Amino acid sequence: MLERMNEFFAARISEYDEHMLHTIDGLQDAYTETARLIPKNTAVLLDLGCGTGLELEYIFKLAPNIRVTGIDLTQAMLDKLSEKFSGKQIDLICASYLDYDFGSEVYDAAVSVETMHHWSYNEKLALYTNLFKALKSGGRYIECDYMVLTQQEQDRWSDENCKLRTAQGIPEGEFCHYDIPFTVSNQINLFLQVGFARAEAVWSHNNTAIITAEKI
Repeated sequence: MLERMNEFFAARISEYDEHMLHTIDGLQDAYTETARLIPKNTAVLLDLGCGTGLELEYIFKLAPNIRVTGIDLTQAMLDKLSEKFSGKQIDLICASYLDYDFGSEVYDAAVSVETMHHWSYNEKLALYTNLFKALKSGGRYIECDYMVLTQQEQDRWSDENCKLRTAQGIPEGEFCHYDIPFTVSNQINLFLQVGFARAEAVWSHNNTAIITAEKI
């Protein structure tokens, strides 16, 4: 049974941090690596799907004065993030990052952690186009996410998602929680397609991978 995205996460807010840190093998190391990959000269950072701010705990250790814009669909997540980082420079937006206008050449870097595996090809293509525009020249996007090894796996998840949506009468465009992970190579091709000059996988552990994409 598919659940609406914001309702799914709001219902699990009390256990979310524990699940992410101690259930997903290797994710603590992934948070550390994601923070390390943010360029040292980054002053303004965009965090897509920031949730409760788990990645920010690691980022602020390395860059305590960085200014962050965080966007998430679930207000309960943002409320918890605010409690954690009351003294930091954080602007929070409760909205869908899929169609939010981030402006042009605003951010030095952007990150996302364990959020992009919920979206289709067309949704990602539109988002990454918008993200590319929002990054300054020389900007870097760091994506840490659940990815699969083969096209067959990707197709299987996507097909099952379509079947469930059809069975439940869920219209296209309504945000529901379901994993539709892509392969690393397909993710890289998306970044190159929207204009990033370079994109490469720089870290992986089981099905968690980190890709960096550079705008010149």
